[in-house]
Amino acid sequence: MGFRRIEVSQWNRKEYFDHYLHRVPCTYSMTFNLDLTTLIQNIKRDGIKLYPTMIYLLSRIVNQQDEFRTAIDVNGDVGIFDQLHPSYTIFQKDSETFTNIWTEYVSSFSEFYKRYLLDMKNYGDVKSFLAKPNPPENVFNISSIPWVSFTGFNLNLPKDTDYLLPIFTTGKYFEQNDKTWLPLAIQVHHAVCDGFHVARFITELQETMNTLFK
Repeated sequence: MGFRRIEVSQWNRKEYFDHYLHRVPCTYSMTFNLDLTTLIQNIKRDGIKLYPTMIYLLSRIVNQQDEFRTAIDVNGDVGIFDQLHPSYTIFQKDSETFTNIWTEYVSSFSEFYKRYLLDMKNYGDVKSFLAKPNPPENVFNISSIPWVSFTGFNLNLPKDTDYLLPIFTTGKYFEQNDKTWLPLAIQVHHAVCDGFHVARFITELQETMNTLFK
């Protein structure tokens, strides 16, 4: 795990970082409807599951953009992880709770998909909050609410939180105007991530969704 330390006093983002982390602590969320039409046609054709595909896609774009890998590590240093791995929720029907599993990210979709299936085989039936042990420090969180198509979603983090990594939540996809749409909520910390960065993330995510299997 690599962690590139940032010298905050010399950082071009210092004013924004200090303001939104200390003076006016601020996280925010944005909700988007992603055009799922092309992707879902392709995964249905190939017999691939949607959830791990979206986990891969989110991980891929996160690992392409520094703003989404900027964090405060266990030593209190600000920096950028070289790579983040997804930690995601799995619903447990019998207890109506969920389990967290993490999968090591790799840039190859086919290899990541294999790792996901193996983790599900080994840990998917474990009835505990954290099913797969020893998650590394460099993980980010994804959850799914596949029972409802929401138009807004917000996580109420403490105002003084120093958790800077993004949190993603997907909803139930739906049909509208001859297209298929997937709600996605993105929660970020304003100290490291502005609206411009979220917009760029969504643009690159949508482009990759449309071209992943071409």
